[in-house]
Order: sequence, then C-alpha cells, then structure tokens
Amino acid sequence: MKSIADIRKDYILKELDEKDVNMNPIKQFNEWFNEAVKGDVDEVNAMCLSTVDENHKPHSRIVLLKGVDENGFTFFTNYKSHKGLQLLQNPNVSLVFFWKELERQVRIEGVADKLSAEESDAYFLSRPVESRIGAWASPQSTVVRDRSTLDNLYTEKKNLFSNQEVIRPEHWGGFRITPASIEFWQGRASRLHDRILYSLENDYWKIERLAP
Repeated sequence: MKSIADIRKDYILKELDEKDVNMNPIKQFNEWFNEAVKGDVDEVNAMCLSTVDENHKPHSRIVLLKGVDENGFTFFTNYKSHKGLQLLQNPNVSLVFFWKELERQVRIEGVADKLSAEESDAYFLSRPVESRIGAWASPQSTVVRDRSTLDNLYTEKKNLFSNQEVIRPEHWGGFRITPASIEFWQGRASRLHDRILYSLENDYWKIERLAP
C-alpha cells in the first residue's frame, strides 16, 4: 500500500496574476464558476460550509450553492438543523469550493443572514415535489431509531399532501453569506501556488497576493 505521505500531484494547468483578475470578487467568482461549469467539474456548486457552535467548536459539512449575486452566496437548509441553529447563534462562517479538475479553490469568509420568507418560498416551490416532501418529513440532525422511521415519516407527509400543494415549512429556508473576504487559489508547480485575496475595507475591495 502506498504511503499517504507519498501521495502528491503537481499542478500545471493555469496561473493567476493579480493584474489579470476582475476588480470585483463576485464577478471574478462568476468567471471561475462558469469555467468550472464548462469544464464539467463534478458537483460544481458543492461547497464546504464551516460554522461554530455555542462552545466555540467548529463544524464543517458540504452543502450546495443555490445562488450568487452582488449581495452574496445563498443556500438552503432546515433552520432547526445543527448548521441552522449554529448560524442563528453565530453568523460568522466560511465557505470553500474545490474544483480539482481546474486545480482551483475559492475560500470565502463572511456573515450569514436568513433570506426573506418570499425568497425562501420562491426557491422551495421550484424544487421537485419529492424534495419538498422530504423537507417536511426529515427532523434534520436529530437522532432517529432507524431508516424505516424516516421512510414512515416520508410516507406520512406524502399522504398528507396528496391532494394539495406542498408549501414551504416555516422551519426551512435560505441563508445568504455576505462576504468580507474571498481568496482565489490556483495550483502551481512545486507548491508555489497563486493566491489572490480580496478584503473588503470601507466598501472597497483590496486585492493582495498571498504567499503559498
């Protein structure tokens, strides 16, 4: 078996220079995201969301980006889940995208705020009916006895909504991450990676290069 310490890959696909990036990090993100889509990156909108609980312990998990604009990055969850409760207690978060096919990473740090009910309703109603029923059925992050418990809850909710529209439950909705900093990482040979950091200072995005 190969030693874990011996597993390595040299990055040679692209380079990133601060002279060439967009002055607006959201526009830069969209450029990279579109390149990732065109490059058939697997799970292109998957991002690692890190939160902190009431005991200052960090928690990370993969969630899916569902929107990005000048106001920030949005995703949806159960507000009573571990991440939902942690975000309501401490809105400081970080996001990480890793697009291995392009040898790129994007790190975002910012503050989370709940979306309006209208925004959450609009997205919820765009989801497949089965996913909407799942949002009602799953007591997310709580302990359940076994899989049949979940299956029974799903069947119960499916029967409940058999003759009516599946509307959004109040405990489910979106968050928007307003970024304070965004770092773009491009893998380079010999571990001399390119790292360009955008930091928001007085409504102005400061651009700096970081050592790898």
